[in-house]
Amino acid sequence: MNIIFKLDTWQEIYHSLRNNKLRTFLTMIGVGWGMFLFVALLGAAKGMENGFDKAFAGFATNSIFLWAQNTTIPYDGFPKGRKMDLHLPDIEVLQQRIHEIDYISPQSSRGNFGSPGELFSKDGKNETYTLNGDFPVGNKISEKKLIYGRYINDADISGNKNVIVIGEEIYKNFFDAKKNENPIGKSVTVKGLFFNVIGVFRVQQQGGNMGSDDSAYIPFTTFTKMYNNGDKVGFFAIVGKDNADLNVLEEAVKTELKAKYNVSPDDTNAFGSFNLGKLFGKLTGFLTGMQLLTIVVGTLTILAGVIAISNILLITVKERTKEIGIRRALGAKPAEVRNQILLESVVITITSGLLGFIFGIFLLMILNTVTEGQDEFPFYNPTVNYGEVFAAMAVMVFLGLIIGMIPAQRAVKIKPIEALRSE
Repeated sequence: MNIIFKLDTWQEIYHSLRNNKLRTFLTMIGVGWGMFLFVALLGAAKGMENGFDKAFAGFATNSIFLWAQNTTIPYDGFPKGRKMDLHLPDIEVLQQRIHEIDYISPQSSRGNFGSPGELFSKDGKNETYTLNGDFPVGNKISEKKLIYGRYINDADISGNKNVIVIGEEIYKNFFDAKKNENPIGKSVTVKGLFFNVIGVFRVQQQGGNMGSDDSAYIPFTTFTKMYNNGDKVGFFAIVGKDNADLNVLEEAVKTELKAKYNVSPDDTNAFGSFNLGKLFGKLTGFLTGMQLLTIVVGTLTILAGVIAISNILLITVKERTKEIGIRRALGAKPAEVRNQILLESVVITITSGLLGFIFGIFLLMILNTVTEGQDEFPFYNPTVNYGEVFAAMAVMVFLGLIIGMIPAQRAVKIKPIEALRSE
């Protein structure tokens, strides 16, 4: 359209908008607010998603935690109330019979699930902390953020070594953290036994890490010898394959264990479990729903703003009836009149959208600054997909053109003679 490249066209649009400043401003608020909401809500939803991703970073979210309890139903000659236990050989049985299992991490502890903690000592200081017996695979379930050293390895397991990985709180209590004392190779006493420190880990204040800064990890084999547990296991962390249905997997594991230990198939108390994958799936669905709601709300608000632009332009056309009549009498073609009205609609729409976009980004920057470094709140790096924003802008312009056709057609239908007679 040659009208776009004419200076007179832009001057007329400028004077038209300047002469109706309040009306133009109120008109722009609708579209600008819609884009502002679209950007702000979409960015906030992404910030929450990033926050939860950060919180669960290094954690196997498709996992199930399973432990033994007591039976509540007599079965096969066994009375109710029988205490159940998990054993290391159970792992091989479950992996052979349930192919949806990716891997299983066995672990035992003192200081969790109502059991008393263990006494730690060093240089006359004594404190009770949680002690865990773990395998190297346990770090795949909940990856420890090491600030010193390493985690337990296969050599530690096979050698029944007295090595320990301690939490940051234990490190600060027993070592000079202010001078960044390196604890690696030094020892702490646990239950009267000396353990060489091989690592120190830090746990986020919130998130999916199932450890804590006041806990420590030793080789599972060493833990078993300390407490004479044989092959007993405190609980299993079972990780399913990517395509596995964790609800089905959870029931399949319990069914196999009930069959192995002669437990009634109807007994729901013999083995307890916590399905983290199910919980995480609900969380993911919630975040997806938030993003969809954001898109719908933003789009509808933008549409309402664009409709407001059409209404304002209708009023503008009515007020400029005489002006349009003069232009038609001087030889202006209907297409030129129509195109100018459409151009005004697009200019208002784009300007409003850009202002809403800028203010929305500015708000996200403020939110990012305020929440940065606050692990207590699951919100991190709120960003928007520029492709989605540009798509919204394109929809705005398209709607501006479509809605702008109404006042544009009204302007074209004005006959020059009638227009010149109007007051």
